[in-house]
Amino acid sequence: MSPAKRLRARMAETGLVHIMAAHSPLSAILAEEAGFDGLWASGFELSALYGVADMSVISMTQHLDMLRAIAGRTTLPIVADIDTGYGNAINVIHAIREYERAGASAVVIEDKTFPKVTSLVAGGRQQLLRIEEFRGKIAAAVATRQDPDFLVIARTEALIAGVGEAEALHRANAYVDAGADMILIHSKEKNPLEIESFSRAWNELVPLVIVPNAYPDLDAERVKALGNIRMMIYGNYGIRAAATAMQETFRRIMADGGVQNVHKDILAVEEVFRLQRMDEIKAAEARFLR
Repeated sequence: MSPAKRLRARMAETGLVHIMAAHSPLSAILAEEAGFDGLWASGFELSALYGVADMSVISMTQHLDMLRAIAGRTTLPIVADIDTGYGNAINVIHAIREYERAGASAVVIEDKTFPKVTSLVAGGRQQLLRIEEFRGKIAAAVATRQDPDFLVIARTEALIAGVGEAEALHRANAYVDAGADMILIHSKEKNPLEIESFSRAWNELVPLVIVPNAYPDLDAERVKALGNIRMMIYGNYGIRAAATAMQETFRRIMADGGVQNVHKDILAVEEVFRLQRMDEIKAAEARFLR
């Protein structure tokens, strides 16, 4: 069974899948060990890893390199964050071919103009693409995929752009007509009321995806009660957790004038060796280095 088919099966089995953002093979390994259903190959996290803004600065090649590396070290399905699809429908055709070959099980394409600005930044430029043009991108993605289980997820930024629920519903319906398998509805409100309202108004069979970064109080129990959300993506928690730990550790080392205190509070080197599968390397050495 392909990872894409397993992702669909998991959604059908549980009703809701939990997808953790990853920016490296190591973060992917940790997410798999924690029990997540899949991985979000996050553009935001990769941008942050490079120390640049999430504004279409990172190239498709850089993102694909990350995704291939992750796919080589995990068995989890990967949902690829491909922003606006790197251009128009012709660029989307190229992107879908490359991402499917690289090991993605799904892509999320958003209906903003290129280059995009990250959705949750205060005062960010949030310009929406014409519906007709974005419908072409979704149709191109669906026509290009080779695996019929590969998910094409259309993300509408209508609520982010402040144009209201009616426009969000209008756009989402148009994207379903173009062949989208799921609709990602995004919000920057600090509470989940906008998302819950959209979910209650959504009467299509196509299920919804959410990214509860701005409104963390919306937990799985409340999501399941809504009945039509099938995927929760935890969009930036990996890089934020990593940065939190590094900030604290680095500051303590400077304050203490050494590592004499901090060393006992961080991961043992032996645990890093385990995550690197050092036992497999040692076994291979014993077998082949004669």
